[in-house]
Amino acid sequence: MAMRWVAIVMGGLLAACSNPETDKKIADMEARLVALEEKSKGARPGAPAVADDPGEEAATELLKAANSAFEAQKYDDAKAKLAELTEKYPNTKAAKSSARLSGELVVIGRPAGELAVAEWLQGKTDFSQGNATLVVFFEEWCPHCKREVPKLEATYGKYKGKGLNMVGLTKLTKGGTKEKVMALLNENKVTYPVAQEQGQALSDNFGVRGIPAAAVVKGGQIVWRGHPAKISDAMIEGWIGG
Repeated sequence: MAMRWVAIVMGGLLAACSNPETDKKIADMEARLVALEEKSKGARPGAPAVADDPGEEAATELLKAANSAFEAQKYDDAKAKLAELTEKYPNTKAAKSSARLSGELVVIGRPAGELAVAEWLQGKTDFSQGNATLVVFFEEWCPHCKREVPKLEATYGKYKGKGLNMVGLTKLTKGGTKEKVMALLNENKVTYPVAQEQGQALSDNFGVRGIPAAAVVKGGQIVWRGHPAKISDAMIEGWIGG
């Protein structure tokens, strides 16, 4: 039980402020903890041996296939794999772990709506600007957000003249203030528009449950959702050139 609580607590921390490398490490650690827990159960005197579950293995493979399809932006394939996973293996750990991917998939194709904000902290824009808009959800207290901010500025500098629009959105949570956000932006020489979200509407519409998070709006629709570290030059060039 103690090992399982470790995995749960770490997962909660990850949801608040995450990055892809840490996601994978946590997932691998959780799998090892679960395996050790199951092994310890079987090692008790008189306890039955715990056999490998072929259903769990098949479910894991389906989840991997769904993630690969999502990263390749083959969203119909990703949805099909997740549907097969939840239909055939609804009670597996893989099915429970598919919630994040499902949450990102469900917003693809959804209308982005208006970029209604409480206050612009720097610059101003809307979803009609450029060929595509990269939306970044962040908080100044999040260490992984701080790592992505300068990278995103470099991306903006490289592609803003080629049709990329960008906006950063913050809720000023956990004691965050405009002054702290501006200090972060100034320290990293961030030039793209940044605003304070108006309530929860934008985060909800874009399916944001953890930060940093990113999305791309094109033609008034959400065409991509994920972690900003997963965005490549090839992806950006496809969005602004397509």
